[in-house]
Amino acid sequence: MMPEPEKGNILYVEDNPDNRSLIRRVLNAEGYSVIEAINAGQAMEKLETGLVDLILMDINMPDMDGYTLTSKIKAIQKFSKIPIIAVTANVMRGDREKSLEAGCDGYIQKPIDIDTLAQQIERFIPRSN
Repeated sequence: MMPEPEKGNILYVEDNPDNRSLIRRVLNAEGYSVIEAINAGQAMEKLETGLVDLILMDINMPDMDGYTLTSKIKAIQKFSKIPIIAVTANVMRGDREKSLEAGCDGYIQKPIDIDTLAQQIERFIPRSN
């Protein structure tokens, strides 16, 4: 049995290993457990097998973009309540709207501000106690 993470399990869907490693270090230090997926297929697999409290979704991925994957996850009843935060370097007008339309609950700009990342995530993780 894995120990319950203090603050929650975060599924980070990101194809860039440097980004994954940075975010994992930041979030682990904040008391989160990070589950990593490098593409849509892996993300769906990890969702099926683990307890996920929140998803950080990279938008620009090779096989299926984050918008499509978000819509796919939100369409599945048992995952529809999991908050999904888009993580993207696209900060053009309309990108935020596009991510919210796809079903994302929030939006974080790249390069990620690691000093505020934990606070940004905290707003979305439902408090159980």
